[in-house]
Amino acid sequence: MREVNFDGLVGPSHNYAGLSLGNIASATHAGAASSPREAALQGLDKMRRMMALGFAQGLLLPHDRPHAGWLRQLGFGGDDMSVCRAAYDVQPALLRNAFSASSMWTANAATVSPRPDTEDGRSHISVANLSSMPHRSIEAAQTGRQLRLLFAALPGVAVHDPLPACFGDEGAANHMRLCLRHGGPGLEIFVHGAGPVNGFPARQHIGASQALIRRHALAPERAILARQSDAAIAAGAFHNDVVAVANETVLFAHEQAFAEPGTLYARIRQILPEAQIIEVPAALVSLDEAIRSYLFNSQLVTLDDGGMLLLLPDEAREVPSVARWLAAMVESNGPIRRVEFMPLRESMRNGGGPACLRLRVVLDEGEVAALDQRFMLNPAKCDALAALIAQYWPERIAPEDIGNPDLWRQCWSARAALLDMLGFAPGEL
Repeated sequence: MREVNFDGLVGPSHNYAGLSLGNIASATHAGAASSPREAALQGLDKMRRMMALGFAQGLLLPHDRPHAGWLRQLGFGGDDMSVCRAAYDVQPALLRNAFSASSMWTANAATVSPRPDTEDGRSHISVANLSSMPHRSIEAAQTGRQLRLLFAALPGVAVHDPLPACFGDEGAANHMRLCLRHGGPGLEIFVHGAGPVNGFPARQHIGASQALIRRHALAPERAILARQSDAAIAAGAFHNDVVAVANETVLFAHEQAFAEPGTLYARIRQILPEAQIIEVPAALVSLDEAIRSYLFNSQLVTLDDGGMLLLLPDEAREVPSVARWLAAMVESNGPIRRVEFMPLRESMRNGGGPACLRLRVVLDEGEVAALDQRFMLNPAKCDALAALIAQYWPERIAPEDIGNPDLWRQCWSARAALLDMLGFAPGEL
């Protein structure tokens, strides 16, 4: 079995509305002009790089934005244009929420437990409800449709509806898996918060994590509940994947990521003695520096030679303390042998790095072949996507543009062209 990554293709409505409370990067750049075309091409280049490294790569598609159907639920009537116009005239914030391209961050799409971990021998995927933020709570229905299509021919994969909204669930961004190898039994770590902290919400509810453990049929020795530290939440680590990332036997985390790190690490080593915990001391890299650089919101993957690669955003080498730590880590000849950097400025400015952009699923070769191939990438399809993005995606969106009907039409047309190119029938997604 191997790990397959599904990246979110950045949608044509990508903008900086600053909707995500507790997300420092999102708040910092609120009101700036965005570049949807550049953002989508940057994300596509990351997918190309993963394929060049030998990984199977798929994508999840931008959602329908602006989402007129959601606005209708809020009492606006008429055709799509009329609904959007009325919402913008009456309460512009509602249209900004309906216009968000946040589904690009597929680490929040769902939580995944592969079948080597489960007592019933099935892989379980639970769509996240994302109930803590209005603009993200819109996503679950469209995400669920995509995942059900993607795994429709795999009877051993169960795709579950979101948990009730009273139990906030933010998906794989608060879930890590350790194992000897991807196809072997794993230890799953569910990280929750206990906020709010300094006015910032703790988005993952402990009740949601407990429910996912039951729903995914995980044995007690296959699951750990861990609490995110208040310090991390207060500093702007709105999800655990901003301060920790795991891959096979390696947990790479900031010293202040967890409320009780000693207890957590002891439990990990008890269940998986081969685990290697790489903890970055706060004295060398502060929480602020880690969050600003997205040091931990990176893709940690295993290469064919058994060594691991850490794929980071360019911002990580622009923070001196982070650059020094990464150089020392590579020189130490530990399990992470290589680091690479990629330009993801547009995603980073809205609060999401390499790890935010991907959902990880462990599958065997037969299952990979049985996936709905419309979601899977190859070099030729990447070239076609790049050409389509260059033709249809807006080059720039300023805050005042969100109320422009011409921009709404452009976003709807761009998504329709994408679905047509990939072979999806009208209304299928």
